[in-house]
Amino acid sequence: MGLQRTARGRQMIRLMLELDKPIQPLSDAELEQKVLTNYRWNFTVNLIDGAAFWFGLSFISATTILPLFLSKLTTAPIWFALLAVLSQASWYLPQLFTAGVTERLARKKPIVINIGLFTERLPIWLLPVSALLAPSQPVLALVIFFLAYAWHGFGAGMIAPAWSDMIARIFPVDRRGWFFGFSSFVGTGLGAAGAIVSGWMLATFPYPLNFAYTFLVAAIAITLSWVSLALTREPVQPIPAHIRAKGDQSWQKIKAIVRRDRNFRNFLSSRLLANLGRMGAGFLTVAAIQRWQVSDASVGLYTAALLIGQTLGNLAAGMIADRRGHKFTLELAQWASILTFGMAWLAPGPDWYYAIFFLMGIVNGISIVSGILIVMEFSQPEHRPTYIGMGNTVTGIGGAVAPLVGGLLAAFSYDWLFLASALLSAAALIVLSIGMREPRRHVQADPLEELGA
Repeated sequence: MGLQRTARGRQMIRLMLELDKPIQPLSDAELEQKVLTNYRWNFTVNLIDGAAFWFGLSFISATTILPLFLSKLTTAPIWFALLAVLSQASWYLPQLFTAGVTERLARKKPIVINIGLFTERLPIWLLPVSALLAPSQPVLALVIFFLAYAWHGFGAGMIAPAWSDMIARIFPVDRRGWFFGFSSFVGTGLGAAGAIVSGWMLATFPYPLNFAYTFLVAAIAITLSWVSLALTREPVQPIPAHIRAKGDQSWQKIKAIVRRDRNFRNFLSSRLLANLGRMGAGFLTVAAIQRWQVSDASVGLYTAALLIGQTLGNLAAGMIADRRGHKFTLELAQWASILTFGMAWLAPGPDWYYAIFFLMGIVNGISIVSGILIVMEFSQPEHRPTYIGMGNTVTGIGGAVAPLVGGLLAAFSYDWLFLASALLSAAALIVLSIGMREPRRHVQADPLEELGA
């Protein structure tokens, strides 16, 4: 019986990943033509996906809405630090561990759609349940809230290398920035309007229905985005035999990349410092609440300022990076980060926080577009999932450590926290500007050549 269940489970996995579906080999010219033929279709369905997804996320903003909900359940800083860890690190951390498997699968879309439904999308539906339980069973509500949010974050991270590689496949390198920037621009633009609506909902409906309705909108929008994403037409090529055979050498590849690819190594260092520099991001809302007792409606307007900034950051990164490269736009993001935390350190009143959240949005918007897309340009296509996994996992390590350090600093002083964030952001800018070359224009020897990978 146990063996039969195991066999059925393996067969189900093979069906979900479409492992037995035949693949027709294509020449480079045929593959390029297929990408161009499906460009408008893929642009449209992925635009709808991105717009709906970012719209939904605005109703569960980890910078504003979720800390506000958490403040109704607890005032202990450790819980806010845990929320910040999950929001900044859960999507990034698992990627290194799933990149090797992803690299050996010809089709990436089945991972994104069939696996992602259960690992990324469905957990969001538990958040309205948590809100409804909050008044009568706050401890249970807290457990369900963190379970759902962690499940969603880590589940999304598990499939992220497949999603990133799929995006790289369906969009040429000189169009990725425009697609990603424009889709994020539309999504966060809708999200900015949604933030105003969420502010109205939080102020109009009684607790906990206000949060239940807000989380429900997020769940519906994120599910609709999955439906549109499922319509993507992915160009598929057989995986080379030497890639399929190197599964046991994944860690050797990682070591070789770190040791021999200096440009990528310096990029990883800058990303680690940049994410450490964002240690204060998860405490901006709670600092405003505790310092000036801002209202729930004001937090909704902070969310709007954040998303307006993110919208502009998305669009700027998409338009500028296709021409000048993602290194330049990431440098702009670091300048905005220095200003964000410098202003938070010096802020004399709550009105400053509209500008602070606007700048934080610019940082988020550029980081979302350029931070993700630049990693795709460091390697050959067959090694792309490994590079993506490495880049995003290192980012996640910084995102995991930063809120913990930030929580310790916040226990003493928010001023110390925001000053440290500004200084680390400046350090990241120095490493990025001096130590790294634009990968799109920097030609180097293949660091994996000696492995035969």
